[in-house]
Amino acid sequence: MDFGEATAPVAAVVGVVGTLLSALLTQRAADRSRQRELERAEELRERRGQVQELRSCYVALNTAGRQYLAALTDQLHALGRADELPAARQRLTGARDQYRDVYAEAQMRLPQRVLAYAGEVSHRLGVVYGMVRRLDDGVPRPGDSPAAAQAGVDALWERLREMRREMRADLGASRADSGR
Repeated sequence: MDFGEATAPVAAVVGVVGTLLSALLTQRAADRSRQRELERAEELRERRGQVQELRSCYVALNTAGRQYLAALTDQLHALGRADELPAARQRLTGARDQYRDVYAEAQMRLPQRVLAYAGEVSHRLGVVYGMVRRLDDGVPRPGDSPAAAQAGVDALWERLREMRREMRADLGASRADSGR
């Protein structure tokens, strides 16, 4: 057999193998591409889920903080009115318990920047709560007064607004507002 006769079958085999390998490589590349796309879609779903969980945490913390502060205000206004005090005390206790539960969860989820605001709000709520309870119990400390408690409440409303702005910025809501 001469060289020319052997080349034709070898060329045919190489052509068939090349065609088969080409199809196989194309299929593998397509499979990898689909796999990467599925992974990206899964990552996007996870990120959206995390953002939704964080948003829910922010909403709960904001709501609980507002309710706690409103209950403190009600308790402060009920001081000296024996008929209103039991209901105000009960509402304050419930709002405080709810806030503590929500804040405990938030401590595990919030980014540090937002957690700093939430921690300050929580601390100040506790300070005002203590003052209002001491006034209610008739054992105020020096500096405790309805006016001082009201000043603390007013300052807390502003801190809640600042915390809410920080939460909205973290979620990107403030960027959406600036485009309107």
